Amino acid sequence: MNENVMLPKETTKVLMDLTGEARMDIALTVVIRDYAKHKLGEVESQITQFEEKYRMSFDAYKKIWDTEDNEKHYTQESESDYLEWEALVTRRKRLSESFAWLP
Repeated sequence: MNENVMLPKETTKVLMDLTGEARMDIALTVVIRDYAKHKLGEVESQITQFEEKYRMSFDAYKKIWDTEDNEKHYTQESESDYLEWEALVTRRKRLSESFAWLP
């Protein structure tokens, strides 16, 4: 699928000025790649906070969550952390996959 996208001239100029690239397609790719890298760094940082808090990876935490019946699992904080951590791990996977196809 090869669709042409028309951007306003101002947007094109800003993208090329930000990246120093003369070609719009390259400038746009650079901006997307840099943004994906930035977001991936943010997600990694948030995941690290949970890993430090619980002193384990999400996979280890999920295994305990799924196999143990523990009162701690039923607190609002535990459930909230679990859902947020799981979402971050999923987001990291998607960002990594998207980042992989960028030149």
